Amino acid sequence: MNCLSTMGGEYVCNLSPELIQRAKDELNEDPERRAADIQHIRDWLKKQPHIKARTDDWTILRFLRGCKFSLEKTKQKIDMFYTCKSMCPEWYTNRDPQDKRLRAILEMGGILPLPGASVRGARPVIFRMGVPLDIDYTIDELTRANQDVIDVLFDEDEAIGINGIELIVDMKHMTLGHFAQMTPSYIKKAATVMQEGYPMRPKGLNYINTPAAFDTVFNIFKSFMKEKMKKRIHIHGSDLESLYKEVPKECLPVEYGGTNGTIEEIKDYWIKRVDARRDWLLEDEKYGVDESKRPGKPKTTVDLFGIEGSFRKLNID
Repeated sequence: MNCLSTMGGEYVCNLSPELIQRAKDELNEDPERRAADIQHIRDWLKKQPHIKARTDDWTILRFLRGCKFSLEKTKQKIDMFYTCKSMCPEWYTNRDPQDKRLRAILEMGGILPLPGASVRGARPVIFRMGVPLDIDYTIDELTRANQDVIDVLFDEDEAIGINGIELIVDMKHMTLGHFAQMTPSYIKKAATVMQEGYPMRPKGLNYINTPAAFDTVFNIFKSFMKEKMKKRIHIHGSDLESLYKEVPKECLPVEYGGTNGTIEEIKDYWIKRVDARRDWLLEDEKYGVDESKRPGKPKTTVDLFGIEGSFRKLNID
């Protein structure tokens, strides 16, 4: 795993020769042109009155790689990313990992980035949906906690921007109450943020331990997916042998029949990483867009998500 400490300043490439070549072949990255492309985007950001963004080399490079070094697509993606952040305050404010409620959700280990790689070379991440917790929590609180981990992962693992991510969604603990909170509004918003906002390369989407109510929610979610993502879906049910064909046993925790540590150990590692990046997460709240300053017509939640309102009232009693 290639890790970075993003303290600003000039980007220094620590990739292996193999990853450098893959970035050239698949992402159109030219090491000779990289610095000029980063500066081009930085200069463009300075001329955008409505966007308050991180402008360090590494952040800009992540978006360039996510857009295969298309400068215009990179500009659109950065604008969309910060617009999504501002349109979703329930996910991107109050991000303190030491907040009592947020801490309790992090402690349940709902999201587990794993060491190792899937058969496609991508970084596996387990989402454990509906894990029981001593406090009642909303789906927005769960999403906010998960975003803390995801944002730290993407910022620290350089290889993920080249090799991509392999999602494993474990629905073993999902209840009707959990499904009730997964409204079309929430699903549309989540799909938009992850597909349109984040500079990621999703290589596979694996569902395991799917309950009876799964099809109804999944069909809604699928309707918001891009076609290329639909082709990367694998529904394994309770058949872990089927999962192992996509994500080898040696990548998975022992609770999933693997040899890659325990859920508790992996969870503790990521809580330590999120704690170590607390200042970065708190600072991140100040970045976003001011629609009153956007050239042309301001964007609304209807423009982004197709639904009125800011989605702050999705809680179901």
